[in-house]
Amino acid sequence: MEKNDSFQCDVLVVGSGAAGMSAAVTAAHQGLKVLVVEKRSHFGGTAARSGGWLWIPGTSLAKAWGHEDSRQAVKTYLQHEGGASYNEARVDAFLEHGPEAVEFFLKNTAVDFEMPLTFPDYHAEAPGAMQGGRSMVAKPFDARQLGDSLKKLEPPLPELTVFGMMIGSGKDIRHLMNATRSWESAVYAFKRLSKHFWETLTLGRGMLLTNGNALMGRLAKSALDKNIPLWLESPVQELLTENGRVTGARVKKEGRLITVYASKGVVLAAGGFSHNVARRAEKYSHTPTGEAHWSPTVESNTGDTFALFEALGGAIDNHLSNAAAWAPVSLTRRADGSQGVMPHFIDRAKPGVIAVTVRGERFTNEANSYHDYVQAMVKACEGEKETCSWLICDRYTLRRYGLGSVAPFPLPIGRHLKSGYLQTGATIEALAKEIGVDPQQLKKTVATFNQNAALGVDPLFGKGSKAYNRYQGDGFHQPNPCVKAINQGPFYAVKIYPGDIGTYHGIPVDRHCRALNKAGVPVEGLFAVGNDATSIMGGNYPGAGITLGPALTFGYAVGKYLAAQKAPELQDELQKAS
Repeated sequence: MEKNDSFQCDVLVVGSGAAGMSAAVTAAHQGLKVLVVEKRSHFGGTAARSGGWLWIPGTSLAKAWGHEDSRQAVKTYLQHEGGASYNEARVDAFLEHGPEAVEFFLKNTAVDFEMPLTFPDYHAEAPGAMQGGRSMVAKPFDARQLGDSLKKLEPPLPELTVFGMMIGSGKDIRHLMNATRSWESAVYAFKRLSKHFWETLTLGRGMLLTNGNALMGRLAKSALDKNIPLWLESPVQELLTENGRVTGARVKKEGRLITVYASKGVVLAAGGFSHNVARRAEKYSHTPTGEAHWSPTVESNTGDTFALFEALGGAIDNHLSNAAAWAPVSLTRRADGSQGVMPHFIDRAKPGVIAVTVRGERFTNEANSYHDYVQAMVKACEGEKETCSWLICDRYTLRRYGLGSVAPFPLPIGRHLKSGYLQTGATIEALAKEIGVDPQQLKKTVATFNQNAALGVDPLFGKGSKAYNRYQGDGFHQPNPCVKAINQGPFYAVKIYPGDIGTYHGIPVDRHCRALNKAGVPVEGLFAVGNDATSIMGGNYPGAGITLGPALTFGYAVGKYLAAQKAPELQDELQKAS
């Protein structure tokens, strides 16, 4: 029989991603005793694998760039995006706490951000949208500041690294993509790679964390500075209740069952259900079995906290138009033989890339957001045996920009051809036969695209006609940074499947992140943030960082809220006295 011990704290946080760590750091800063438990052997969750972008309007960083924004403009945009699922109370809370959260972390922790001058909202032409000022990214971070804890930080996706080196957004991508075309970029790339190789040789790994790894490294350093205990490989078995109030949880740690008492509350922040096949089968229309879907999120995102909430009689909120934040992915084979999942964020927008179904027909503006692309792909594949598409390009485009896991010149492409990840054909018809697409229809599709590409236009789907399209394209390619003829053989293709980078359906919460029961009444002592809570985006994807922005914001908000609450026993005494 397992030994049952106990642990006392003010706040128990379940999950060590951006939302959970934000809540923990904020609560600890307010003087609360906090414990973070994580069922994985590493901390950081999907946030550590992500691009590290956060969508938070109205910050001091935006104002420093001169971006004129307003709460009403943001609300107009989010109402446009969310439609019938727009939740004004939670949006108001997000807009109130977002700028506060950024200032709090900048002033009191190791967390820091960079904001580009321009990074348009994904639907920048919609009412209330902006051309920049709402998306920021974590600043690169020196991993040595984590000490021994670095070994337990969730590593980045191998598919998004070069020689194991994390590629930061902005100048990293720009210079590495142009290393063979610019002396300045060549020097930058040489210095960056040389430092990485030297650190790998002498220290076992590169020490410059970027993107989501930088965000979680910074949050972890902040937690270390505040002496917040973090229990890894410690899954929650059940929530404890007393008189309808959640008072703690039973946690499995090192073979022992530990009863954790949390006087202020329990915060659920375990990352959603991306890898729960049964829930996917129920909620994802494109995969009735739940199997035909792939996610680059951490494999532990199986909705455990949803089951804990349901065990208390709660019900998951399933009303949003999309159950998850969709992303097109391709499947790779890693050096160790395991399968990798490569998300396609920016390659689709590059000039000379189109996407087709098995019928050989284009079906969408390839440069639209990843969420929009998957929605269009699912619709285009209705009635087909498989939900998939193919990205098509010629040799010039492949070697100039790369495609999925295939890096641009001078890195070789042989292993991708050998594995079958990259398909090729001397002619468009030959390529079509290799990938099982109608040869004559694909030839016709490419010919039509090329005819218009000569003029820099795409009358069929408008590729390059939107601000976000152009931002992800190649600004040096004119007249349209997203359109170029596909005419320099051999030709190439990569198969694309539906995936996600986080779930939207979640635990219903109010503006204070309190979990709501079936009657819409708060469950005392229970909170949910991050992907464990219902997304405030209404099932849509308005801009870069709409998962991490609310995660950081509501993590901060719940930590602040918990610190402001009187102890339960004092509340009981006050109620009796009244």
